Amino acid sequence: MTAPKKVVLAYSGGLDTSIILKWLQTEYGCEVVTFTADLGQGEELEPAREKAVMLGIAPENVYIEDLREEFVSDFVYPMFRANAVYEGLYLLGTSIARPLISKRLVEIAEETGADAVAHGATGKGNDQVRFELSAAALNPDIRVIAPWREWDLSSRTALLDFAEKNQIPIAKDKRGEAPFSVDANLLHTSSEGKVLEDPAEDAPDYVYQRTVHPEDAPDTPEYVEIGFERGDAVSINGEALSPATLLARLNELGGRHGIGRLDLVEGRFVGMKSRGIYETPGGTILLEAHRGIEQITLDRGAAHLKDELMPRYAELIYNGFWFSPEREMLQALIDASQTHVTGTVRLKLYKGLARTVGRWSDHSLYSEAHVTFEDDAGAYDQKDAAGFITLNALRLRLLAARARRLG
Repeated sequence: MTAPKKVVLAYSGGLDTSIILKWLQTEYGCEVVTFTADLGQGEELEPAREKAVMLGIAPENVYIEDLREEFVSDFVYPMFRANAVYEGLYLLGTSIARPLISKRLVEIAEETGADAVAHGATGKGNDQVRFELSAAALNPDIRVIAPWREWDLSSRTALLDFAEKNQIPIAKDKRGEAPFSVDANLLHTSSEGKVLEDPAEDAPDYVYQRTVHPEDAPDTPEYVEIGFERGDAVSINGEALSPATLLARLNELGGRHGIGRLDLVEGRFVGMKSRGIYETPGGTILLEAHRGIEQITLDRGAAHLKDELMPRYAELIYNGFWFSPEREMLQALIDASQTHVTGTVRLKLYKGLARTVGRWSDHSLYSEAHVTFEDDAGAYDQKDAAGFITLNALRLRLLAARARRLG
């Protein structure tokens, strides 16, 4: 295959992507553009710029962009309107970041005249699928280079040898075996590998980075009120906040109370199972709050249909099909359901739990007049229930009669 002339690399500044940067230069002899996205991972990103320049990248070819607001408003929030959870537990923190990174990779390739993009995902994981499906959907002609599937650097020792030969700085702690691998953004942190590979062993406390141990959380509960408009959180305790600022604030609250920890063995799209430790403090609070406001503003039929479709929607995101027509179709349905999901939810944060304790809205479908155990002043005639039950029992009676008849 013809070597690419210019490649846009998803670049973190870490050892692996620095090796990939140099490998692209030596293997293909091509020009490299680096792209580093600030998705709220909590790291200083300027060192990535300095390192890229040190490795021979022209300053104008080093892209570092703050995408936090776009990440939350255009990716996290639409996903949370669906209450999306993969395999019943996972809030998709890594999965939902990949389509945005891919989108900018493709856009930068078009802006700079690059004929390929590259990523540092391994051939065993889900991210390679997510990056490449997204790129294909956005630009069918773009070439994607996945070095982990091409090179012969199959061990940590081989990577370190390559780094030394090419004068790539190696952090001292990288010379030993890293205890685990971490991916982070404003929604969550994900830790996997090494000390976490045996699912029978409890994860060490040092793995957790955003949350205190629930047992060490404050002994006094904290109450917080989250305001919603059309399914999206817009305020905390009456203070209007941008999407990224709001999620960051919820992360602080949740982390302080040990909320959002998850130890999960999940089924990867590529076929194997893997064990990961996830921390999603703000997202866990947000999901509980969104379900709380939907309880009083969303019709039963709409709510139940959403819950039926949610696993399919979550699986599409997990598997990398954010830019697929089926995800967009489901999104249109989900967004239509949120027209009246407006109001406020009060939550109690305590010892690892976020629990809805109050909710109110001008769009509420809740009618105290209909459900009261006191005199309802004619709002509901209980005698009507007899006919309702009789009609719904008809088919069950016919089935039972047939069973009795046939013995």
